[in-house]
Amino acid sequence: MEPSNGTQLSGFLLLRFSEDPALQPLICGLFLSMYLVTVAGNLLIILAILSDPHLHTPMYFFLSNLSLVDVCFTSNTVPKMLVNIQTQSKAISYAGCITQLYFFVLFGSLDDLLLAVMAYDRFVAICHPLHYTVIMNPRLCVQLVLVCWVISVLHALLQSLMVLQLSFCTHLEIPHFFCELNQVIHSACTGSFLNDVVMYLTVVLFGGGPLAGILYSYSRVVSSIHAISSAQGKHKAFSTCASHLSVISLFYCTIAGVYLSAGAAPSSAASAIASVMYTVVTPMMNPFIYSLRNTDMKRALKRLCQWKIIKWPEALGFMKCP
Repeated sequence: MEPSNGTQLSGFLLLRFSEDPALQPLICGLFLSMYLVTVAGNLLIILAILSDPHLHTPMYFFLSNLSLVDVCFTSNTVPKMLVNIQTQSKAISYAGCITQLYFFVLFGSLDDLLLAVMAYDRFVAICHPLHYTVIMNPRLCVQLVLVCWVISVLHALLQSLMVLQLSFCTHLEIPHFFCELNQVIHSACTGSFLNDVVMYLTVVLFGGGPLAGILYSYSRVVSSIHAISSAQGKHKAFSTCASHLSVISLFYCTIAGVYLSAGAAPSSAASAIASVMYTVVTPMMNPFIYSLRNTDMKRALKRLCQWKIIKWPEALGFMKCP
């Protein structure tokens, strides 16, 4: 195959999970269901937080941002895959692939950084409860989210610009269901040593840095909880962290599973299936984790549902003709 630069390359071919036509409706239905649950669940979390004044706190401010990022993260990959299945096509344009790669890196980095910020919030709440409202003031919360966005945007821009410098072969197949950074880099015809160095360096920084901060925060949290004398106090302190710890475990365990599966079976299918865990399953599970294990969130969702039940008949009544 002849090398082709970015301006000449028309597009890529995204491989599916299976070429069996009989399985395509099943795969399409499964991913459509997961996507709808993800969008509906996360939007419901955001709506419940916005509608309940009791949830206008730093913890739920960060949670609403995480839910928004999860919706965007999933929407970046799943709809294109569903369209390709319905149209019996594997094609994605060069510009579309680079755009998908950019937003994949952007929202993936945001997820990682927001989880670290949420761990810091729990650290301050439990280890410094008397100074919590002073430290975690609204201005600092907004600044932390803005810093996460700026860092993620710059990271995604760096990776995308470096991919644009690569040359690709014609009729290029990407062994994935979306334009994942590692797969795109290793599909290039030219040497990608510098891209690999930058990619692995940023993986260490964005994976190891926030994870180290999370581990440090929760080591201090565990020490503070252990020092609480009453069992009820310990349970209350731990319950505020349980949902976040569950989300962190799911996020990092699924990503670790992707890289371990890729190392054990480098052929594309295993990597693509493993990637579904953190691109689709994790964003889908987050609303369930926070709503099922969080009393305040369950109360807010219940009030939201009751409000809708009351308001909808009233709204319909206003619409009736006199």
